[in-house]
Amino acid sequence: MESELKDFNSKPSKPNANGNNTNIIRDDRPLLKSESTVSVAVSSDSIHEMEKKYAAYVRRDVYGAMGRGELSVKEKLLLLFALVTLFPIRVIVAAIILLFYYLICRVCTIFYDPNRDEEQEDYAHMSGWRRSVIVGCGRGLSRAMLFIFGFYWISDSSFNHNSDTQKEDKHQPEEIGRTGVIISNHVSYLDILYHMSSSFPSFVAKKSVSKLPFVGLISKCLGCVYVQRESKLSDSKGVSAVVTERIKEAHQNKSAPLMMLFPEGTTTNGDFLLPFKTGGFLARAPVVPVILKYHYQRFSPAWDSISGVRHVIFLLCQFVNYMEVIRLPVYYPSQQEKDDPKLYANNVRRLMASEGNLVLTDIGLAEKRIYHAALNGNSLPTVLHQKDE
Repeated sequence: MESELKDFNSKPSKPNANGNNTNIIRDDRPLLKSESTVSVAVSSDSIHEMEKKYAAYVRRDVYGAMGRGELSVKEKLLLLFALVTLFPIRVIVAAIILLFYYLICRVCTIFYDPNRDEEQEDYAHMSGWRRSVIVGCGRGLSRAMLFIFGFYWISDSSFNHNSDTQKEDKHQPEEIGRTGVIISNHVSYLDILYHMSSSFPSFVAKKSVSKLPFVGLISKCLGCVYVQRESKLSDSKGVSAVVTERIKEAHQNKSAPLMMLFPEGTTTNGDFLLPFKTGGFLARAPVVPVILKYHYQRFSPAWDSISGVRHVIFLLCQFVNYMEVIRLPVYYPSQQEKDDPKLYANNVRRLMASEGNLVLTDIGLAEKRIYHAALNGNSLPTVLHQKDE
């Protein structure tokens, strides 16, 4: 799931000045030249040049680009064995967990009217035993789902950075509410399961998610903010306002659900940090930066340049998966950052890159589509006009 909260007046972020240079050259050529263009702009580049240019989306595991690389005999035998033994067991147990939690949400929301605001609808503002059951079971079952997927141990640590960068202490007000939003890098759909197990926040999701069987009701219990991406020009500004209001509400009211945002707007291979969109920083509230890292030996859990079905199959066929979580201290914005959301977003981004050992890059979703098109051999105009993933 890719949370793409639009930044209305932003420009591409530049690499940081403290040595975290990506060496990725941004292609400033027009994305669309003429209708006669039938090949991808990068089709003339060598594989090496293309991987250097779009390094944030390149898979470097044994399965290769798009999960279609040539496997060794040993790897094929391991995959075959897991496919007939481990895979079906995990699918069945995961389906049982999903169905069980759906029934819990259905029971807790029966005879209860959802909170409605224009095109938004959620059950996250309910209180009492209903909310306690939904949150408690949601967190526990999300962790159980990760366990089924092979994440038996998750390294979760808090990180206290140096005093020269610990600016939140200097700007921390005497009387504060809790933070209103969690800011995280985006590597995989698995990020959502982790954050559900950790803090059970609200996400930004496509409007179509609310209509999916089972998942639709669960997303409403999470309090997701829905984006109607087919009509961005008419409603994206409204979504930004809704998210800002929800962040302010969470900051001031402890019973309100936290917001969870992936300001990069799309997933990477986990080694890079894309430019941040400013939607999560417009509320001028403090944020909690969280960095997710997936370590691997065979298959990378990163959802970068591989199809969803292929990714799920390979993930469930891997016996053990590893996740590391680095939770940074609450970041309190200075007055200058409150007045300039772009500055606020960039400073949080640089801090996360520094503490998480991530490389800053100025490429984004458009370049990801170009890279995918090059791998698939599709035409560039077709890729650029397709709907968001």
